[in-house]
Amino acid sequence: MQAELLLDARNGVGESPVWDSARQCLWWVDIPGKALWCWNSRTGQARHWPTPEQTGCIALAAGSDALPHGQWIAAMESGIARLTPQADGTLDCAWITRIEHPQVGMRFNDGRCDRQGRLRAGTMVADMSLAAPAGGLYALDGPALRRLEAGFITPNGMAFSPDGRTMYLSDSHPNVQTVWAFDYDIDTGTPHHRRVLIDFKPLPGRPDGAAVDEDGCYWICGNDAGLVHRFTPDGRLDRSLPLPVKKPAMCAFGGAGLDTLFVTSIRPGGDLSDQPLAGGVFALRPGVRGLDEPRCIA
Repeated sequence: MQAELLLDARNGVGESPVWDSARQCLWWVDIPGKALWCWNSRTGQARHWPTPEQTGCIALAAGSDALPHGQWIAAMESGIARLTPQADGTLDCAWITRIEHPQVGMRFNDGRCDRQGRLRAGTMVADMSLAAPAGGLYALDGPALRRLEAGFITPNGMAFSPDGRTMYLSDSHPNVQTVWAFDYDIDTGTPHHRRVLIDFKPLPGRPDGAAVDEDGCYWICGNDAGLVHRFTPDGRLDRSLPLPVKKPAMCAFGGAGLDTLFVTSIRPGGDLSDQPLAGGVFALRPGVRGLDEPRCIA
């Protein structure tokens, strides 16, 4: 299957793609570039807004469809904020809550809303070479943060089954490379009964960002391998789709029929002659449909 280049964005770390069905736009962030990006499927045009801190993940705020560019709940370095993009290219930022990290040099990383619209996001030590298991998984419940799990190096790959009763989470650090499944209590928003779903060590690539399709299958980027993998709910590898870059970062379903798989990527330093499109955003049409992303109730 041929991947289509959507935008040669040259993002340092393109992450957290979210399809905005109200505006038929794809949104995502460039973490080191401190930018919120938007690609309009109707016009084919893209633009971006500067963020005050590095942003690990975003979710579209409930009740913001009337705003020209919506409103975004963003998990950043020092906390979670409400971002409102303006027509003049500026970004209004209102902090919802701050976080006390267990050590310095940490930030939020991957996250998304559960099926009820509650944001769940992980934290990590930004310098992955330290391999510090100081990361945690946090729940944003109203204006307060609640820690759900601890002991991660690089939490990633968060997704929820179509019925919302299974939560998926990975640790993409080279020392771990594991995807877990949890039973998820939809009343309290709490995961429990953690078990290994996929041991990624014998597979191509490290587990990065993920999405779930309407059949309940789990799509996850194989970072370093230039692949997006699809796994069945019991953890069986179903297929792998290639991309023209080595480091796909996260995927999301979107498009008018929710049948396009959008993939963001990383542009590393060094010689890029063998992957000049690194940091770009790509589109695949895998023949299955995804699920509309819940609005965040924060």
